[in-house]
Amino acid sequence: MKWKKLVLVALAAMMVVTAAGCGSSGDKDKGASGKQAAVSGSITGSGSSALLPLVKDAAEQFKAGNKDVTITLNAGGSGTGLKQVSDGSVDMGNSDVPAETKLDKAKAEKLEDHKVCVMTVAAIINKDVGVKNLTRQQLQDIFTAKITNWKDVGGKDMPIVLVTRPKTSGTRALFKQYAINGAEEADNKSLETDNSGILIQSVAQNPGAIGYVALPYLIKDSSVDSVSIDGVAPTLENTYNGTYSVWGYEHIYTSKEPKAAVKAFIEFIQGNDYGKRIEELGYGVSSKMQTKEVH
Repeated sequence: MKWKKLVLVALAAMMVVTAAGCGSSGDKDKGASGKQAAVSGSITGSGSSALLPLVKDAAEQFKAGNKDVTITLNAGGSGTGLKQVSDGSVDMGNSDVPAETKLDKAKAEKLEDHKVCVMTVAAIINKDVGVKNLTRQQLQDIFTAKITNWKDVGGKDMPIVLVTRPKTSGTRALFKQYAINGAEEADNKSLETDNSGILIQSVAQNPGAIGYVALPYLIKDSSVDSVSIDGVAPTLENTYNGTYSVWGYEHIYTSKEPKAAVKAFIEFIQGNDYGKRIEELGYGVSSKMQTKEVH
C-alpha cells in the first residue's frame, strides 16, 4: 500500500510540472492577474496628424500602467512618419496610407504594418458658406479651382478659399483618391497646413473657406460645418455600411522586430480593452466594416 501511495504522489508531482510548462510563451510576460507585465524604456513616434489624438490618448493610458515608459509623439504627416521610421529616427511611423505609397518597395518591405483603426475624412466649410451637400464632381471642381465661387454650387456669392495640406499628408492622399476622383488639387501655400487643429481654425476664420479633416477632430468642434458628399454624411455609421467612401485604415509602422516597449504599446492599442475607446474618440473599429473594399 505504501508503495502504491508513493507512485501516486510521484505521478501527481509530474502532472503539476507538466501543467506548468503548457502555457504559451506569452504567459511569461504576464503577471498573476493575466495582464501584460509592465515594461520600461522610451518610445518615439511621428506621422499622421489624423491618428495623433488616438495615439496620444492610448499613450496616456498605457503610461498609467507602465510608469517607467516615456513616449514622445509628433505629427508632421504620414510621409514624414514613414520616412523617419524607415531611417530609424523614430520607433513608430503613424500613417493614413500604406507604406508603399510613400516609400520605395524595398524600404516599405522592411517595415511591419500594424492596422489600428478606421479613419473617416470629412470635407469642412466655413459656416457662412450656406452649403450642406456637394456632389463628387462639384467637390473635384472646387479643389482643382475650376469652380471658384460658392454661388455656382448653391451657396452664397463669395469666393472659395482652399485650405490645403502638404503633399506629404496621408489625409490628402485619401481625400484625393476617394473624394475627388484622383485629381490633383490646387495648392494654396498661404493657407497650407497638416495640423488638423490649425486647419479647422483656418476654415472657421476665413470666409468662403473649405478644407478636410479626420472625423475625430469634428466631434467636439462646432466652429465649422461638415459637408455631405452625394447626399451621404461623413459619419461612422455611413462609413461602416459602405455608403460613405472617404475613409482609410490607420497604420502604425515599426521595424520587423520592435523593442519590447513598442511591441507592448501596439498590443495595448490593438487589445479589446482599449478597443472600447476607439469609437469614443471618433475612429472606426476595423471589425465593424461591412464593405469589402480595402483602402
